[in-house]
Amino acid sequence: MSHQNRNKPTHAHTINQDLMARDLNALWHPCTQMKDHERLPIIPIKKGDGVWLEDFEGNRYIDAISSWWVNIFGHCNPRINDAIKEQLDTLEHVILAGFTHETVIELSERLVQVTPRGLDKCFYADNGSSAIEVALKMSFHYWRNSGNTRKTKFVNLANSYHGETLGALSVGDVSLYKDTYEPLLLEILTAPSPDCYNRDPGESWEDYSLRQFAHMEKLLAEQGDEICAVIVEPLIQCAGHMRMYHPIYLTRLKAACEKYNVHLIADEIAVGFGRTGTMFACEQAGITPDFMCLSKGLTAGYLPLSVVLTTNHVYDAFYDEYETLKAFLHSHSYTGNPIGCRTALATLDIFAQDNVIEANKALSKCMWDSTQHLIDHPHVADVRQHGMVLAIEMVQNKSSKTPYPWQERRGLRVFEHGLKNNCLLRPLGNVVYMMPPYIITESEIQHLAKIATEGIDIATR
Repeated sequence: MSHQNRNKPTHAHTINQDLMARDLNALWHPCTQMKDHERLPIIPIKKGDGVWLEDFEGNRYIDAISSWWVNIFGHCNPRINDAIKEQLDTLEHVILAGFTHETVIELSERLVQVTPRGLDKCFYADNGSSAIEVALKMSFHYWRNSGNTRKTKFVNLANSYHGETLGALSVGDVSLYKDTYEPLLLEILTAPSPDCYNRDPGESWEDYSLRQFAHMEKLLAEQGDEICAVIVEPLIQCAGHMRMYHPIYLTRLKAACEKYNVHLIADEIAVGFGRTGTMFACEQAGITPDFMCLSKGLTAGYLPLSVVLTTNHVYDAFYDEYETLKAFLHSHSYTGNPIGCRTALATLDIFAQDNVIEANKALSKCMWDSTQHLIDHPHVADVRQHGMVLAIEMVQNKSSKTPYPWQERRGLRVFEHGLKNNCLLRPLGNVVYMMPPYIITESEIQHLAKIATEGIDIATR
């Protein structure tokens, strides 16, 4: 497939411009300083096809970031489309309190089968942040129902991110998103991150992650009787500049949580469904968390749906006569939406029928091979990877890992270069990364690597 932009007739250009103007007149975009768009054009997308997005001028872009990490099987996937169309003719939505439907039952059964052993109950919400809220409330409520009212605290990792609603924001640790709202948030205990970017020269990922775990163990030993749960993003701190760590940290963390009678919440919203090289990141540590939060890839980027999986042991603490008021009375209007559930079933079907995890190994290797030359780049401190996520960290000084001042927005230059060359690359600060749909080809990966390299050269001049 050609990587050249295909220019349409002049009248199409006016459609693009018209949509940009209408957009800026009526929309407030997420995670955006809107004043930026006095200079940066908003790009109206006309259609998607596989890994490609196309605007109204015929310019095409490889969706290297899976449209915010959600799309795993490409845009307008015919198998998922067909499943949604079939569901639309049967049932669009029904209240999930006192009612149920076959699609949500089947999805729950399938999720119990594919997630780590012991996660036996599914509680649905609308999006990733909502799933985090559910898990936090469920953990706190579990201890209260169990007669343990001293447990009111949560532990997170430095540089973690779990969403934008107030509870989810509380348990995150990325100051860019959190600092403004600090007066509204829960007080959290924070352990140092196992993020291996900061390891000593010659130190292995495993050794560094183990060294960092000592801080978490000390915290749990000292305050475990007041802690409800520890929440982590397994293996990759995605919004925290795609920093990565070794599975041994999770293995030790689960053992410590059991020792000190603390829940473990695994936020696999971004890293689940094959992103780290296994279906779920927790598999690489051989653990079953007390709560696993899933969204994003759950519906392959089609519809908002999330789920919290937990154990029968947790479920049983809420199971009692109504008068005890132990029920978990959390709800969302669109809980277990049939169209979303049917989309998720189609997603799981593709995993089962196409041997996706195995096929991704070749793509993952291609991502690594295509970017290895950047390890020697004078302004690249790190090239790191877990499965289908690869990150390249630009720095001012390579030997000291001194970062560029964030105000210089070096990553924005990579983004702009990408748009001129058929690539949607949206760096996180000074970190350029690839998290593409799993249907990407090796030649498309190589093109992304080429354009990312050029962009990094431009950004670090």
